Amino acid sequence: MDFERLHHYLQTKPGAEIDFPFDPVTLVFKVGDKMFALIILDEQPLRMNLKCDPGKAQALRDAFSAILPGYHMNKRHWNTLVLDGSLPEELVLSLIDDSYALVLDGLPKAVRQSLS
Repeated sequence: MDFERLHHYLQTKPGAEIDFPFDPVTLVFKVGDKMFALIILDEQPLRMNLKCDPGKAQALRDAFSAILPGYHMNKRHWNTLVLDGSLPEELVLSLIDDSYALVLDGLPKAVRQSLS
C-alpha cells in the first residue's frame, strides 16, 4: 500500500486530525485528540502503528511476519505494520478501521456524537 492511498484513507475518518507532536518524521492521526495511527515517514518500507484489541494483537503477530509489537508504544495494545507489500491491502484497511473504532469508543459520548 503506497503512502498516498494510506494517507487519504486515514484522512477520511470522521474527525481525523493530522499532527507531528513528536518529531518531523512521525505523522500522527488523531480523533478527539487521541492517537489512532502513526506513520514513521523516514522508514523504508513505511511503518505504521495502530491500536489493536490485545487478544487480536498477538494473533496477528503470529500470523504475519510484517506485524510486530508496537514500536515505542504499549505492546499489548499497539501493533506496528511493516508496509512492505506482504500484507493484503484489505487487512491494512480493516486494521485502520479497528484502530479508529477502538479510540472512538473510548472517547466521551459528547465527543463521539459531535463526530457523527
